[in-house]
Amino acid sequence: MMKISAILIARNEAENIGACLESIAWVDEIIVVEQGSEDDTAQIAAKYGARVIQVMDWHGFGPQKNRGLDAATGDWVLSIDADERMPVELAREIRQAICNADANRQVAVLELPRITQFCGVWIRHCGWTPDHVLRVFRRGAARFSDDLVHERLVFDKLSTVKRLNTPLEHFSYPTPDYYWRKLQRYSHDWAKQRHAKGQTVTMLRAALSGSAAFIRSYLFQMGFLDGAMGFAVCAMQAQAAFGKYFELYCLGRMNEKS
Repeated sequence: MMKISAILIARNEAENIGACLESIAWVDEIIVVEQGSEDDTAQIAAKYGARVIQVMDWHGFGPQKNRGLDAATGDWVLSIDADERMPVELAREIRQAICNADANRQVAVLELPRITQFCGVWIRHCGWTPDHVLRVFRRGAARFSDDLVHERLVFDKLSTVKRLNTPLEHFSYPTPDYYWRKLQRYSHDWAKQRHAKGQTVTMLRAALSGSAAFIRSYLFQMGFLDGAMGFAVCAMQAQAAFGKYFELYCLGRMNEKS
């Protein structure tokens, strides 16, 4: 039987992390990289049997996840976020896929479908569904990119990716306030990363990005089928698109003045 390690990064996730860890209690090892929490995140993680690695510095989502990966000892690694839950059916499907992959060494990565809840409503359109994420892989066959935000799993393109069927449950936005706080952090990190690479943007580009994001998600990705919450999601995605480019625009202006 292959040993499975679960890794996750967390900061101020006391409200989420217990339920997340309970849903992955079936794995052989849990590693939590905890960064400067002001709540009981670390204590709750330890209560659920996780090995907690406490750090104070932050270099981005990718480098932080690689810290957890470097500490993992399992044959396979499951990467999960604190606001996600793994249904029993998905856990069973992952174990079966790993057993089958042991006989086929080409299979190195498992891709999971994911469904996201917004303010208590499962969003079925808006570009949120279908959503497939690469979350399970052979240790040593993949690493996370060094991106500050929107990190990706990097692996040998000759490796086979197997897509599973049962969706991972994502409780990312329980309230609008939670959404705005997360958006602010992502926008800041995204703009900082692009600015460091020398990218600049105009105010027109920021405005067009916001408008295009709404049209794409509400009309072409059929967000209107999700009713009032679908409209809210699409409007917030438009704000998110405008916000990140606006922050990049402001960084460019500050650079010109200095």
